[in-house]
Amino acid sequence: MAVVGSPQLELALTHRRPRRPALPQPLRRRGDGAPYCTCQRSVRRTGMVRPSAGRCTYPGEVAHSQRVALVHPWLTNQGGSERVLEAFCRAYPDAPVYTSVYETSALPVFRERDVRTSFLQSWPLARRRHQLFPVLRRRAFESFDFSEFDIVVTSDHSEAKGILTGPGTLHVAYIHTPTRYYWSDYQRYLAEPGFGRLDPLVRAAMPTLSSSMRQWDFLAAQRPDHLLSNSRVVQDRVRKYYRRESTVLHAPIDLARFSPGPERGAHLLVVSRLIPYKRVDLAVAACRELDLPLRVVGDGPEMGSLRRIAGPRTSFLGALSDEDVAREYGAAAGFIFPGYEDFGLTPLEAMASGTPVLALRRGGATETVVDGVTGAFFDRQDVESLVTALRDFHPPSYDPQALRAHAAAFDEEVFIGELRRFVSERWIEHTAS
Repeated sequence: MAVVGSPQLELALTHRRPRRPALPQPLRRRGDGAPYCTCQRSVRRTGMVRPSAGRCTYPGEVAHSQRVALVHPWLTNQGGSERVLEAFCRAYPDAPVYTSVYETSALPVFRERDVRTSFLQSWPLARRRHQLFPVLRRRAFESFDFSEFDIVVTSDHSEAKGILTGPGTLHVAYIHTPTRYYWSDYQRYLAEPGFGRLDPLVRAAMPTLSSSMRQWDFLAAQRPDHLLSNSRVVQDRVRKYYRRESTVLHAPIDLARFSPGPERGAHLLVVSRLIPYKRVDLAVAACRELDLPLRVVGDGPEMGSLRRIAGPRTSFLGALSDEDVAREYGAAAGFIFPGYEDFGLTPLEAMASGTPVLALRRGGATETVVDGVTGAFFDRQDVESLVTALRDFHPPSYDPQALRAHAAAFDEEVFIGELRRFVSERWIEHTAS
């Protein structure tokens, strides 16, 4: 059997996958936050990329004539990738959404969409513990039939990119990250599977299952015609693990949801799922050591352990509505982002609220936080480094309007325009070939 990285597999892929057209240059923004138009018509006529005042309406733009489908791994909880899927839905309002399982009560925002689930929807535990079904989820996505569609746009961080499409269908995959539990975070998931009493069984099975699943994941990443990455960090991972090039299109925020509050408190804020790799424990421990007030928004399996290490001035607010989260952003003096993330939307949401960010100098935060303008960094992912940075962090010295102006470049409307342009240009190339 050929394995990932072997000459046999590389030779097989060379013969099985046709040469793809060169990807365009990374999508660009104007100084005012509006996107550049990179349509083929403009480039051919002028020899340069020209600014576009509005939507690009050159012939072939995907609007109503092409049949579009959207794909997402699962719809069971609200996270950053689900925010991106919401933007996909606004970009293609008539497109159905294919997913392995959908928990309506957890994500009512998709209740009015045409959501098409797999055979796993009716399986016991599949909606509440989808992590138990990676092998079956692979089969679920391969079982979907996309023959009625011209274009499929996939939002993926696991198995969704592995859908099968015919030669006449264009498949564009937006990669949030190569599947963490096979690649970059495999050792962490092996040490802490997160299944409670089932952890010993999962640890015993992971080395055997992961080997074959890693090979499948690599091959699945060769199936899309074009790849988009949500950050340069992810672009590097895609190149390393999947051996493919991709175009960076930063994930969006809904700027209109956020605004600076009428009054600022003296407290710091964390907004996060409470799971190990988010490293909320660093913020809790550092604020306890410095006796700083901290408010933590979010829920998850780490809640109990975080409460045990928290100081008396730390408050845990649990999961809040979007409106309440926006109010928390606008009222905080500063925002702490201690995790190593592929991109990270919460720092941008804080900036859109006029709140400066103190972030780990790694990962996607280095693409959104401007040192000394929209926030500051700490260099090591430990309590000592964060404590040192907090001592030098002075939120009142930052201009809320400058913070919000920076966040505007990542607004959802900009993202939708760039996504539609990218897909439209690839559709022109696809039909021409």
